Amino acid sequence: MADDESADVSYPSIDPSTYDLIVVGTGLPESIIASAASAAGKSVLHLDPNSFYGSHFSSLPLDLFTSHLNSLSSSSIEEDSTVNDGGDYIIVNLKPRRLYSDIEISSHVSPESLGPARKFNLDLSGPRVLFCADSAVDLILKSGAGHCLEFKSIDTTFIYGLDGDGKLSTVPDSRAAIFKDRSLGLTEKNQLMRFFKLVQEHFRPVSADGDRIEERGRISEEDLESPFVAFLKKQRLPPKIKSIVLYAIAMADYDQDDPDGSKHLLKTKDVVQSLALYSSSVGRFQNAMGAMIYPIYGQGELPQAFCRRAAVKGALYVMRMPVTSVLLDKENRHYKGVRLASGQDLFSHELVMDPSFMIQLPALLPPSSNLQHEYSLVSCLEGIEGKVARGVCIIRGSIKPDLSNLLVVFPPRSLCPEQVTSVRALQLGSNMAVCPSGLSVLYLSALCDDASQGKGLLGAAMTALFPLPISKNSEGGASEETEDTEGETRPTLMWNAIYIQELATGSSEAINLCPMPDGKLDYSNLLESTMKLFEKIYPQQELFPHAVTEDTEDHGDLPDDMSE
Repeated sequence: MADDESADVSYPSIDPSTYDLIVVGTGLPESIIASAASAAGKSVLHLDPNSFYGSHFSSLPLDLFTSHLNSLSSSSIEEDSTVNDGGDYIIVNLKPRRLYSDIEISSHVSPESLGPARKFNLDLSGPRVLFCADSAVDLILKSGAGHCLEFKSIDTTFIYGLDGDGKLSTVPDSRAAIFKDRSLGLTEKNQLMRFFKLVQEHFRPVSADGDRIEERGRISEEDLESPFVAFLKKQRLPPKIKSIVLYAIAMADYDQDDPDGSKHLLKTKDVVQSLALYSSSVGRFQNAMGAMIYPIYGQGELPQAFCRRAAVKGALYVMRMPVTSVLLDKENRHYKGVRLASGQDLFSHELVMDPSFMIQLPALLPPSSNLQHEYSLVSCLEGIEGKVARGVCIIRGSIKPDLSNLLVVFPPRSLCPEQVTSVRALQLGSNMAVCPSGLSVLYLSALCDDASQGKGLLGAAMTALFPLPISKNSEGGASEETEDTEGETRPTLMWNAIYIQELATGSSEAINLCPMPDGKLDYSNLLESTMKLFEKIYPQQELFPHAVTEDTEDHGDLPDDMSE
């Protein structure tokens, strides 16, 4: 489904001109909705101004990644949308929303040392994985998108600074891993085993004996509603075990012992759900060594797979087609259609858009009009929920010489006393088809309040993993690989990009705005928001009501490690 980058831009006429649903942007939420609507028998037109699929969830070659990231940062949010009288319709011009800022891109070697740019598939919104047992995987299997995908497992998770020594420790996330772990004492192993058993017992079906229900092993309602740190204190778990459970298995974002961060305290019921998901993910698929998997060729394969499913069901795809305006009915100000860069007007009952646009209607209606609130097309930033600092590094070698695909978690306070959020680093090797042989791609992220704080955290994490070049060197070679105190060869940084993404929420009465990439490691929140949006559009329609068992028009089969 890829387009030729060298082809001349053209704006063909699109026929027919009326659809049940028009979708703008091929990000993951938009692609899921387009696929589900097509499967439900709706006529769908899917447009994208880019020449590639995925929007903010894309995986791009090195040169395109750089140019696209810079183009996304140059969009201005200061300009007002303009409103024109278009005869039968009111024409509201779209304006871009700037999603990325404070971009720093550095190359420490010659381009020849990196190899062909096309050999890279770099995620725009990494790091991100799928837990084997979460709802995103179930949706992939149920929708048939799994026929277009292949996955490999993230082999191991490490946690940094567990003993305050600045070292990486393997996360004991299963009974077998706990048994093999050499960093834990016998008492600590028994404590962790008992805690995992408590979580497993809580979710086992209760047995019935006449009118009596057996509640043994269940966590009390009082404990479920209490802060999880309070529950851990009742379990008398030592700090080392608490850190493993909270940040390397439950993937808590914020410091749970921070007295000033009470608004970020997690309830026991939420963390226990996360622990149960992690536990059930281990061993679900035959060839997955751990709890997490990642799509070969990058996370951009996920929206492409759903786009393929939609195309099989009759959705029409037009790339390199910008949408410039939204059309409103003059009588009631309801959405009617869109105007393309070609000048063509297209119409639909519903419109779904990615978060790259903002729409405002200043002075469209008299201030006293009741319609101003009810039918406003305003797409505004309801609130900034913070920022996420993202980093992409190309390194020679691996953080652990014997492993290609791994996750490193830096718990709060492990890098510096001011660190109040977790930093996560996902390393992917060439066996994921994301980089040439001998190299690895490392994705980092950290929630932050401002760019300085976020970049500082990513820089500290990078320094902990490999030596940073003293100065940029665009022509010479990278510095020689170094050894750490244990004699392991540390990887060499060859290229990196660091940028900041705002975590903003938006709303609109008349059109449907998809969620932007969040700061989570998995897709659970994004999928939940996407499902709610689909229910809003089609309240009587279930998202992929019938599981796909076979489809001769698909490309490929489910790999062994995605078969149950």
